Amino acid sequence: MNNYTLLTDVTCDLDAETYDSYGIVCIPMGFRLGEREYMHYADEREISTKEFYERLKAGEMPSTTQINPMVYHDYFEASLREGKDVLYLCFSSGLSGTYNTARMIASELSEEYPDRRIEVYDTRCASAGEGFVICKAGEAYRAGASIDEILKLMEYAVLHACHWFMVDNLMHLKRGGRLSSIEAILGTALKISPILSVDEEGKLVVVSKERGAKNAIAYLVKRLKQDAYNPQEQTVFLAHAGCPEKAEYLKKILLSEGLVRDAKIYQVGPIIGSHVGNGMCAMVFEGENYKF
Repeated sequence: MNNYTLLTDVTCDLDAETYDSYGIVCIPMGFRLGEREYMHYADEREISTKEFYERLKAGEMPSTTQINPMVYHDYFEASLREGKDVLYLCFSSGLSGTYNTARMIASELSEEYPDRRIEVYDTRCASAGEGFVICKAGEAYRAGASIDEILKLMEYAVLHACHWFMVDNLMHLKRGGRLSSIEAILGTALKISPILSVDEEGKLVVVSKERGAKNAIAYLVKRLKQDAYNPQEQTVFLAHAGCPEKAEYLKKILLSEGLVRDAKIYQVGPIIGSHVGNGMCAMVFEGENYKF
């Protein structure tokens, strides 16, 4: 039995059953939609992902908030009070300040519980990429790996998790500062689908701009062929933001051409969805990373 608790956050975009299968504790995060604030839990107890995207299609614009320090405090201390150490695998510091908040709370609690160990690790990943590396950690955790063994595993997994995703709604990228207003307007008129990835610091980078969804999906497939390690032996992760048909289409290509062993499809939750909008489709695999 592990003498520590493995935690992560809901930006992994895994489902509740996956967290439960590994024994991972998932910390919720907040967002605002319309006149109400919600907490997004893995089990979608306050609002479903389906309803979230339906409301985005209807014109509502969401916004997100960082995890409140007291949320971290309560989740970490729950384990410490049981006499367990804490390992928290966190959402990318290149996209949010939550990592620094978690480290601050960990430092404060270390003074209260000097005999306990609290580790906060920056995955430098988000959404399907974060979920991809978290599942690797979960497998090791379920098998009884120590904190140090998980941390060593993460150093390799993060460096070799290749994140590739296409975006349809350019206005959300404009709001996040990834595209200028002119680029967003022209891109929308020309039906441009930007291709993004994540760099060594966990920040988003625009790598290519493809015209039309099919060309964008073809680009994702090309990157798998170029960069993946033994793809026929891999189970790749696919994720979509309110567009299951794109993920299913991509999965069909991957399997029908024998490019991968399998592909798992997950939904992008409201936290990441607030920044990419409807129509985002992602693929994550293990390979040679940061080839932009």
